[in-house]
Formats: sequence, structure tokens, C-alpha cells
Amino acid sequence: MSNEAPIDGYVDPSIPNPNGEQDAPIIIYGYTPTLALSALAVALYALLLILHAYRLYAHRLYAFSILLILTTICEIVGYAFRLQSSPPPVGDPYNVINFVVQYFFIVVAPVFLSAALYTTLTSLIAYMGPHLSPLGLSRKTIIAVFVASDVVATIVQVAGAALIGSAESDRRSPNTANDILLAGLAFQVFSFLLFLLLLGLFIVNARKAAVSRGEGGMMRFTAAVVGGSLLVYLRTCFRLAETAQGVMGYASSHEAFFGALEFAPVVLAVAGLGWWHPGRLVGRRAQGGSGA
Repeated sequence: MSNEAPIDGYVDPSIPNPNGEQDAPIIIYGYTPTLALSALAVALYALLLILHAYRLYAHRLYAFSILLILTTICEIVGYAFRLQSSPPPVGDPYNVINFVVQYFFIVVAPVFLSAALYTTLTSLIAYMGPHLSPLGLSRKTIIAVFVASDVVATIVQVAGAALIGSAESDRRSPNTANDILLAGLAFQVFSFLLFLLLLGLFIVNARKAAVSRGEGGMMRFTAAVVGGSLLVYLRTCFRLAETAQGVMGYASSHEAFFGALEFAPVVLAVAGLGWWHPGRLVGRRAQGGSGA
């Protein structure tokens, strides 16, 4: 690490920089992550992991439940590493590895959550009838297009975050890396908006059919999927706005925004989909007995 360039970023005056091999000259978060938020997140996601494991056992909606279990596991790992960025003696907020790893898992987790929402839409289509599929798209097409979009967006985001960490560690400008991150988020916001439009079209198509078939319960579970989808979209829009402000922008340098618009939406979506679990409606019946 070079000591020639001036420090441009957040340094916690109450926490001396250990200046270890993996330490940046600044705290890349833009603030010192609190122990309380990370510990709360680990505890809540551990409980939600148990809930979704139970739902998997009870309802056998395999794809959906496994994706939600992967979501909770990624969140637990991500927040465990974020915990290692809390103030001493617990953690080291200057550590670049902790920042990159927690970012990777906290960004990847909603990808599994989004995929679970995609599979739920296709399960509801199978349950109500393929003729109600929005724009006549096949279930396989819906899954393939949106999962591929999320994979591409996530790879770009993680690459951008890693490059930001590397640039800050070496006291280089992180602007190019932030632009890469911004591109990944913009693409994700666009693709998820398209999913929301398809979901809306399905609800319009399915509502009358549900009433005529006496499927009033279907709309309650659909509402849970809509609620979860909107929460995920809120979280993604926040990440886009945060990144658009640039590294060390106002949103990215205040943990309250992270707690309210990253942590809260995702944990509420995972909890809501655990309580109003689609497996209670579709389960094996939607997939011809497979429960996929």
C-alpha cells in the first residue's frame, strides 16, 4: 500500500487502523458497522432458516423452499462477516476482505429470493392453467430469462464491489469500479421491473378465474408474492440510488439507510413468504405431484 496519496474517505477517530496486510487506509463502508444490526440479522435469518426448512418438510415445494433456504444461509454468512467489521474487540472495520465477502453474500442472497419468486409465479401459472400465463410465455422461458438476468447483474455487481475494495486499499480512484457496480444494479432494476409487469398481468388474468373457481385463497398467497416482490424491488432501487451517488455518498455513508432499505425489506420478504408459504396452496398439486 502506498502512503503517498492523501486519505480520502471515512476514518473512525475512535478506532485506530491496525494497518494489517488486509486493511484499507479508510473504512470502505463509509461508517463503522454496528454490532447490533449484524447480530440481529444473524439471529433473525437463523430463525427464518428453521422456518423455511420446516416448510420444505411440510409442503415439499422443493425449488421454492430450497431457494429461500439458500437466501437465509447467504444472509447469515454475509452478516457474520459484516459482524467482523464491527468495532473492536469483535471486529476490524478497516478489513477489506470482510467488506468484500459480506457484500458478496448480502448481494447474492436476494438473487435466490428473486428466483424463488420467479418459480412461484410459474407454480401459480401451473395451478391456474397455462392459458393464464402473461403474454403466453412458457414457464421455462420465464425462469430462464429472469434467472439469467439476475446472474449477469450479480456478477457485474460483485466485480464492481471487489474493484472498489481494491481501489480504496491501494488509494486509487474507485469511480470506474463504482460505474461497473452501477451498471449491474441498473440492469437488475430494469429486469425485475419487467418481472413485476408480468406478475401484474398474471394477476389480472387470474383474478376472474380464481373467483369463478372459488379459489379465494389463491389471491392471499399471490398477495404475499406481490408484497415480497415489491420489497425486493425497493431494496434494489435503494442500491441503485445509493451507488448513483458515488462512493462515500450520503446514502452509502449512513448505516440507517442500509438497515431500513437493505436489511428490513429482505428480512420482511423472507418472513412473509415463510408465513404465507405458496406450498400451502400449490405444493405437489401444481407440479403434477413433483412439488418442484
